[in-house]
Amino acid sequence: MKKSATSKPRPKVPDYCDVEPKHDEAGNIVWPAPAAAMEQARAFIRECAASGKKALIVPDKDADGLSSGVILYRTLTTLDLDPSLIDVHLFQKGCNIHAQSEREAMTAKDPAYVIVLDQGSVRAPPVVDSPSTKSLIIDHHLSDHFPEGAQVVSACHFPPVSTSSLLTYEICKTLAPSIASDCAYLACIGTHGDLGNTLKWLPPFPDMKETFKIHSKKSINDAVSLINAPRRTAKYDVITAWTALLASEDPKDLLSNGRLQSARAEINAEVEMNTHTPPKFSLDGRIAVLRINTPAQVHPVIATRWAGYLNSKALEIVLCANSGYLSGMVNFSCRIARCARSRDPPVNIIESLKAAADLSTDGLSERLGESFARGHKEASGGIVPVEAFEELMSLLKVGEKPEKKEGADEPKAKKVKTIDKSPQKNTLANYFARP
Repeated sequence: MKKSATSKPRPKVPDYCDVEPKHDEAGNIVWPAPAAAMEQARAFIRECAASGKKALIVPDKDADGLSSGVILYRTLTTLDLDPSLIDVHLFQKGCNIHAQSEREAMTAKDPAYVIVLDQGSVRAPPVVDSPSTKSLIIDHHLSDHFPEGAQVVSACHFPPVSTSSLLTYEICKTLAPSIASDCAYLACIGTHGDLGNTLKWLPPFPDMKETFKIHSKKSINDAVSLINAPRRTAKYDVITAWTALLASEDPKDLLSNGRLQSARAEINAEVEMNTHTPPKFSLDGRIAVLRINTPAQVHPVIATRWAGYLNSKALEIVLCANSGYLSGMVNFSCRIARCARSRDPPVNIIESLKAAADLSTDGLSERLGESFARGHKEASGGIVPVEAFEELMSLLKVGEKPEKKEGADEPKAKKVKTIDKSPQKNTLANYFARP
């Protein structure tokens, strides 16, 4: 939609890296994670590579997770672990690694070492049901609870919070001389996948100027959309993205992959078909809710788009709920509205979602389950039963309008200026009417 001459300028959004990092007792910046935890992770990886035993890599399904997995795979092979000893586990649609079925599937592969990347964590039993298996978790999702017995390196409490791929890159690049140069583009793909393509790469993030001279930002960003597309399709074809990324030597290698292009075209069509759903608002105006029904995982994309479009003084969070992705469940994604990104205090989606659930007096938080309000303060979501989600919407009074106070004067109607023909074709009515 075109801006009118009287439209207000958009609020300036601070850069992601424009935050105060934490410091240790000696005054040194702690980033992307505590030095001791990173060094312990390096020792784990060296031990795994030197053992000559089976290693299982368990990456998340998106650009950040898959890039993390490929960086680790290349590190292990560079350290002389035979590729035949490296397996990858990609979990099933709608599951996570903490599901019993996934734990059994990983255990059946009989690994000596398991490295879990970008999966998010909860308090849970050991990653696999094998006392002799050692496990390492590399992550950046907000959590203070992890599977029993796992070695952990997490970036979640050290702003600006690193992506998992960038954390993995920072851990691995000192383990072999070639990793820093060979895997830099993977760290960029994963980081842009999570943080967007406007990231300025300011300190303490590493200087990637040389990387972007070799690999253009356009090729990096195109690679992100291609790698993310297969897991968003109804087929949930994550293996195609993993195989393509593992075989690549340059982001341009991904641009000519026909299967990736086909998946992206499918997702673009799904987004276009579902993105024109008009939002409804919570009674206080803080949360905008869009509802869609599709077997494709496009709710995060639609939430992100609308978060950049909607604008009001009250609005903080945009929520897109998809009732067609998993039977009997609602998959939803939340993003901070662009107009609220510079608010003080900062908007915290996880806290806001949990506070909404706590409005219940009969245990809604428990019915929503452990997959509610997962992820990051700035980008959260969940997978919850339909009934529990509808309870949450009722508590937020989504779609209800404030009652008029008795005796309040009726607002005067503004005089509408009429013209014979509007030159503006891209109207709100047309926008919401698109299929």
